[in-house]
Amino acid sequence: FFELTILLKGESFYTIEDEAHYLVEKTVLVFNPGIEHMEYTKEGMENVQIHIGLRHFNFVGYKRDYFPLESNIIHLENYKESFFDTCEEIIRERNEAKPGYELILKALVYKLIIYLFRDRTTKLNEDQSLMLDHEKQELVNEIQLYIENHYSEDLSLEQIAQEFYTSSTTLSRLFKEFSADTPINYLINYRLEKAKNLIIDNPSLSIKEVAQNVGYDDSLYFSKLFKKKFGESPSFYGENDDKK
Repeated sequence: FFELTILLKGESFYTIEDEAHYLVEKTVLVFNPGIEHMEYTKEGMENVQIHIGLRHFNFVGYKRDYFPLESNIIHLENYKESFFDTCEEIIRERNEAKPGYELILKALVYKLIIYLFRDRTTKLNEDQSLMLDHEKQELVNEIQLYIENHYSEDLSLEQIAQEFYTSSTTLSRLFKEFSADTPINYLINYRLEKAKNLIIDNPSLSIKEVAQNVGYDDSLYFSKLFKKKFGESPSFYGENDDKK
């Protein structure tokens, strides 16, 4: 996923790709996958930030989950007031949590993205290596959507390839070229994210039930994959979350 970090108030330091930056309020940061970044503050520093992670998002002509602006650090001008008013709306909606607030939050995040693109200070990254062949990109997006819709089934690389009338070798090469991952790794990670949410939302489910819900008949194998990704076993993760 790519991340929007919004410094609403105060000040902070960020190291981005080994470069240190001193940042003040009303600064926007955009981090694409693979961009190394770390926040740190000095004694007496205070700040208020919003962190927004976006997954399964696509800008036409670019890799999925890639935010195609040139700079990681953005200081808005003509859309600054609208952008930060929307941030206040996001905080208010999240705190009030009225029925349907999740949909409103999504709409408000989309507004933020539009303001970023429209502001005169921002510029699209036109690096040709980041831009994709439209037809191939659409095919990879369809494959990802197919995996997301069938993750609970007994999927194999061969089955997915057959669904798209291609060979497993061609599908793997295309998928990795345009998403920086293999189809099977994408499936595994998607299943494990779904499993984590299941454990949080349904603490009464057994590990076997969780595993079966996300496409694994072997709960031991599922537990090994889960621990490798999240650093804890599903049972420990569920118990720890329940205590919060």
